[in-house]
Amino acid sequence: SLAAAPSGRFLYSANGASNDVSAYRIDQATGALDALAGSPYTAGNHPESVTISPSGELAYVCNGFGGDISGYRIHGESGALTVLPGSPFPTGEKPLALAIAPSGRFAYVANRRSDVRAYRIEGELLAPVAGSPYAAGKGPTAIAVEPSGRYVYVANFKSDDIGAYRIDQDGGALAPVRAAPFWSGGKVPIGIAADPLGEFLFVTNGES
Repeated sequence: SLAAAPSGRFLYSANGASNDVSAYRIDQATGALDALAGSPYTAGNHPESVTISPSGELAYVCNGFGGDISGYRIHGESGALTVLPGSPFPTGEKPLALAIAPSGRFAYVANRRSDVRAYRIEGELLAPVAGSPYAAGKGPTAIAVEPSGRYVYVANFKSDDIGAYRIDQDGGALAPVRAAPFWSGGKVPIGIAADPLGEFLFVTNGES
């Protein structure tokens, strides 16, 4: 997957086959990409996705075959990545996607073969939230936090539905939304995104 820094200056790519992360500078006039010095950066076993924090200071990579998350600090001027202390951070089985609340305080991970997990972002550490992990549908594969930071949505590709959770604003814990799960609208949902105003949720269905 690809993720752009909030500044729009840098782009990062998780490379599953080579177990690393590529980093590029974005030409602000043309959109062309130039590889950063030191790129690619080493990640874990088969990185599936990369996520940038709202501040643009941190990057997290889900290592699908490693069952963990690589964390990096992004250097503001150069865009270079430095591995965070304590990285990689353990998570569930086959982590595919990570989403960060708009506040930058909490992170949520969809683990395709196990569950959904919640973390507090404490400086440079990912600390598990009390009560995590949380039950999910069959095959949680994509995850999104809507812009208000009140809800998390998860695409479950084996059960063709969308899980929904309310976020506790103090500690980051999750509670299932009463009416969930919701039908995805198709077969094998594999991607999910909320619009910037938080009015709509979009799902891609891999087999329909």
